[in-house]
Amino acid sequence: MAILILGLVIFLGVHSVRIFAPAWRDARVASMGEMRWKGIYSLVSLVGLVVLIWGYALARPLAPVLYVTPFWMVHLQLLLMALSFIALAASQLPAGRLKPMLKHPMLVAVKLWAFGHLLVNGDLASVLLFGTFLVWAVLDRISAKRRNAPIPAPGPVLNDVLAVVIGLVVYGLFIWKLHEWLIGVPVPLGA
Repeated sequence: MAILILGLVIFLGVHSVRIFAPAWRDARVASMGEMRWKGIYSLVSLVGLVVLIWGYALARPLAPVLYVTPFWMVHLQLLLMALSFIALAASQLPAGRLKPMLKHPMLVAVKLWAFGHLLVNGDLASVLLFGTFLVWAVLDRISAKRRNAPIPAPGPVLNDVLAVVIGLVVYGLFIWKLHEWLIGVPVPLGA
């Protein structure tokens, strides 16, 4: 469990600098330049992600089960994940109507992903992983609102159509095999 916690601290720690130490971050960017800052940020993020995944893989089989939810929650989780993939796609595309409506679609995607996984994974390692990401996404959204992070102007609806299509295609690939290949766990679809 310690490796999972270390991974969470590294990964979410670097992603939380703007939340908890914006002046320090701005000073680092000013002193080292934006490209160097982004390079270090990306490297630390990647290390944190690798440690987090490794720690989760080690902790999950041994983690005590804190709660068990009814199987129908899997269906709710599947819906939340479809919406999460659409929000994630919207965050990466030029604005349509959806991106400004969601304000920060990447954070919406993380919140849906984390909450949905908490609905169906009651072991301690999963609660720690997904619960921490959910709390982080909520705090980051509050921080973005306080610092008046820009929200894009609405664009053509075609961008929303693209977000829905891309999000659902990637979602379908995850249900089909990607989740099992990348995470090691097949997506449960039936009782």
